[in-house]
Amino acid sequence: MNMLVARLVQALAVALLVGAATFAMMRSLPGDAAWRIAAGRYGYDNVTAAAADAVHAELGLGGPWLPAFAQWMGDLLRLDFGVSLVSGQPVLQEIAHQLGASLWLALAAVGLSLLIGPPLGILAGLRPGGWLDQSLLLVSTALKAVPQFLMALILILVLSVQWGWLPAAGYGTARHFILPALALGLGLAAVNARIARDAMARIAAMPFYHFARWKGLSRRQVLWRHGLRNVAVPLLTYLGLQFVLLVEGVVVIESIVGWPGIGHALVHAVFSRDVPMVQGTALVLGLGFVLVNALIDLALVRIDPRKAQ
Repeated sequence: MNMLVARLVQALAVALLVGAATFAMMRSLPGDAAWRIAAGRYGYDNVTAAAADAVHAELGLGGPWLPAFAQWMGDLLRLDFGVSLVSGQPVLQEIAHQLGASLWLALAAVGLSLLIGPPLGILAGLRPGGWLDQSLLLVSTALKAVPQFLMALILILVLSVQWGWLPAAGYGTARHFILPALALGLGLAAVNARIARDAMARIAAMPFYHFARWKGLSRRQVLWRHGLRNVAVPLLTYLGLQFVLLVEGVVVIESIVGWPGIGHALVHAVFSRDVPMVQGTALVLGLGFVLVNALIDLALVRIDPRKAQ
């Protein structure tokens, strides 16, 4: 109960900080916001000074920041995110539409990383110093060193341009998931493999693990009863930290492959000076980080009840 109350307080603090930070950043951006918003509505080739003036008058841009900030925080407390300055649609409706595509992509990337990384890491940790351990160290270091945007470009060149196996961009079928999920998931899998390897090697060297073998349990039984649960604790802990890397990667990867998710929408909202969309999107991402960490805390307590004390 104390943990849930703490997470609730953290969510409130995140909402206030993200709201204030995004408001300050959007207000401090250089250039004419009315021109950018008009360009977002009518296209850069069709925007005119008259259209920009009309947007300026319609939205009352350039007023004092304090009343605008007070109105934004008041709307935030009432869970009223307003409407998009470009599309005119409610911000929550647009975010709900885009969040689904991002969640499916993020789940595919995390699932791929958990499918690849931990099994290889556990096998390497059971035989530290072996060929698999050394090979995994080399490959995981190389994958972790490659930025996600560069990984996406490499995969597009190899899998789409050279071999023609996968579409380079787009959305709608299962084949469209594979390339962006690989770009996001390979780096996460490399880190998961190293964490699982180190945890497994440390646990396998402990006396209780050898005692279980001395009692007559098979290697598989010892691993299942005493190894996997202990390896899961550091893996789940790091999964919460991975959410930050995942959000950063989603923003970049969605823009590269044209994925209609919340990261792609955030980039367009920043370029179009769509302040309500930027504020709403950043707030949803911040609260998502709190929610993911709360769920991981509950899972850790379930695995190791001592965490609740």
